[in-house]
Amino acid sequence: QMADPFLYNTGERSKYGCLGHEVQIEHIKAYICRPSFFTDKAVIVVHDIFGWLFPDIRYIVDLIAGHGYITICPDFFKGTDPWKTTDHWVDFADWMKHHDPMKVDKEADVVLEYLKEQCGVKKIGVVGFSWGGMAVHHLMLKNPQLAAGVSLYGRIIRDSEERYNLLNPTFFIFGEKDHTISLNQITLLEEKLNQYCKVAYKIKVYPGQVHGFAQLKPEDMKPDDKPYIEEARNDMIDWIKMFI
Repeated sequence: QMADPFLYNTGERSKYGCLGHEVQIEHIKAYICRPSFFTDKAVIVVHDIFGWLFPDIRYIVDLIAGHGYITICPDFFKGTDPWKTTDHWVDFADWMKHHDPMKVDKEADVVLEYLKEQCGVKKIGVVGFSWGGMAVHHLMLKNPQLAAGVSLYGRIIRDSEERYNLLNPTFFIFGEKDHTISLNQITLLEEKLNQYCKVAYKIKVYPGQVHGFAQLKPEDMKPDDKPYIEEARNDMIDWIKMFI
């Protein structure tokens, strides 16, 4: 049986009044937020297991848009149910088989085309959390159209040496107290990237932080965690701004 990987209670969340709106792009629904001025830069946000409707992820979309990017979070689950707080962790492995973060290429392509054709975007980055962090790691190995990526606490999958030959600059963010990702795994990731990666990369571990720490809304943050959450988010934005 798998331990509950989230140390916070995702059920106890304050509501969030979104700044963006929903759009339909081919077979995918998406939440999009635009800055108040024209820009030809965009960021795709890949949600976690709780899906594209979860208030925390929409808050992140709005936050990134506030820095001057057309920001979009597609429903990578294509209308199927996300993981729910009432679901049992014993079923998680089975659920993951039907929600594979390595099978996001088609949806990513649809959204990339939409951003370029409909929104006049020239440069695109991608940011993903947990399940989405795994998807970002995958996309940064496969899709040269993504100019930069930030993977936040995506479980590290080691299936081959190809996992480390990133196409464009990628930043990996982890929490020190994340019991789904060991510090040994992070060290190995660093060694392998050092060996195989030909582009800029960065790995940073934030003290005392658990899985999912960086996507909390301000009112849901504990005072001790707040500086690290804000630092991680500033680091994420700085990385995007450096390359996009």
